[in-house]
Amino acid sequence: MPNHLPKYELLVISISAPFLIGVYRDKTLIESVSSEKKTSEILLPLLHTYMERYDLSSIIYTRGPGSYMAIKLTYIMLKTIEITRGIRCLGCSAFALNNGAPIKAMGNLYFTKEKETIITKKIEQPVDTTFTLPQSIHDLPLDEESTPEYVIPAV
Repeated sequence: MPNHLPKYELLVISISAPFLIGVYRDKTLIESVSSEKKTSEILLPLLHTYMERYDLSSIIYTRGPGSYMAIKLTYIMLKTIEITRGIRCLGCSAFALNNGAPIKAMGNLYFTKEKETIITKKIEQPVDTTFTLPQSIHDLPLDEESTPEYVIPAV
């Protein structure tokens, strides 16, 4: 009988409040944390906790679009962990975790996805975008690229 060691992965949604992180065992959600704290305050302590508690094979993060500062911080921390600990850093589109809803850019501008293109669109009424951790990441589309996805230049 083959020895099946569980495979643990993290999914980090840091691009908007609340900050979400999920722990997956063999692609199934087993633990999650939600916080209103800023990415700069909560991400590193949580990563440290989960790296001590679980043998992680990869960490997936929302590489955009969304809060550029949160994306940059998350990417730098995860890339550092990939280099120093050998835990793969993978990216996914934020649209995969909010049912494709518009994502706040700034003011009344929102990122929207039309076919495979991300554009900014002015939406007068505020859009309540809710991100969720899926129960399974088996079918989560991962991007070939793990670097941040910047749609518009920094302002």
